[in-house]
Amino acid sequence: MTEEPESPHPRRARPAPSTRVRMSAAQRREQLITIGRQLFAERGYDGTSVEEVAARSKVSKPVVYEHFGGKEGLYAVVVDREVRALLERITAALTAGDPRELLEQAALALLDYIEAEPHGFQVLTARQAPVLAPAGTFSTVMNDVAHQVEHILGAEFRVRDLDPKLAELYSQALVGMVALVGQWWREARKPKKETVAAHLVNLAWNGLSHLEARPGLITRKTR
Repeated sequence: MTEEPESPHPRRARPAPSTRVRMSAAQRREQLITIGRQLFAERGYDGTSVEEVAARSKVSKPVVYEHFGGKEGLYAVVVDREVRALLERITAALTAGDPRELLEQAALALLDYIEAEPHGFQVLTARQAPVLAPAGTFSTVMNDVAHQVEHILGAEFRVRDLDPKLAELYSQALVGMVALVGQWWREARKPKKETVAAHLVNLAWNGLSHLEARPGLITRKTR
């Protein structure tokens, strides 16, 4: 049996068909939001560019413009989502009937958010960022929470024969204290968040003249 001579040009193997799945418009939008959120957190609004968002997403710049109209539009969506997520988290946490427990729940909800969503919190508290989102900023969330606390304090003030008109002042003071401590704790990350919440409540509930030496939480054990 005569063997066929080898061809001087051996047949090349066909490349395997691409398994890359094309993203839908909705999936691509979510990807751009996720990457934009991370970049805004890492570099701030001014330090983030459409070029880098596109590069990290492995798309062209026109794709970003198509979905958001530019960096401003992307930033507005990112902040709006973060504001709503934080407000929903805090609102859902306020389930107790006792004012002290409500204060604990609000403090823990904010600290839980900071721990779970560091990028989101960084975006909300960035000082150089413009106010572009429909839902506002971190201050907007804290004001919304303060209004909820105001109603609770107002009822408590009436029971204690205190002027309910001062409830707004005290609610802003309490929520502002928790918010500022939360911003500090984001960097320090110590002591444990339960310990931070316990001391916040200790100061807010007992006052400087009646501080407990070893405060604890009612709604969650201090670790």
